[in-house]
Amino acid sequence: MLKVDSIEKGIVLDHIQAGKAMQVYQYLNLDHLDCSVAIIKNVKSNKMGKKDIIKINDTIDINLDVLGYIDPNITVNIIEDGMTIEKKRLELPEKIVNVVKCKNPRCITSIEQELDHVFKLADRESGAYRCIYCDQKATHSQP
Repeated sequence: MLKVDSIEKGIVLDHIQAGKAMQVYQYLNLDHLDCSVAIIKNVKSNKMGKKDIIKINDTIDINLDVLGYIDPNITVNIIEDGMTIEKKRLELPEKIVNVVKCKNPRCITSIEQELDHVFKLADRESGAYRCIYCDQKATHSQP
């Protein structure tokens, strides 16, 4: 059995849809951190069947909107002194900024390089986002 030590202080991202841990890792730029980051894939879960978990051995600012966009079922656990002191539940954010880029070549964001890529939640049921400038639908792909 695989044993990953518990952390004393940091963040545990739990209930990540199986196979999405690397996407979360990339979106949050966890490769730039100077602390231990453990990615545990395909963990057995009573609720989900299988899930991924990411443990970050430090307290950092995490963009909850990015996480909510990737997978609103992720649970963010804040750990201090080896204990969970706070659990944050996510939901689809109303707006995401510079999380995904607009793919429309005629969009103003393609011409104005310094313009933020802003998408609004268009349909909560399907998780669809649309560019505020050109109404292009955002796709869930790599950052």
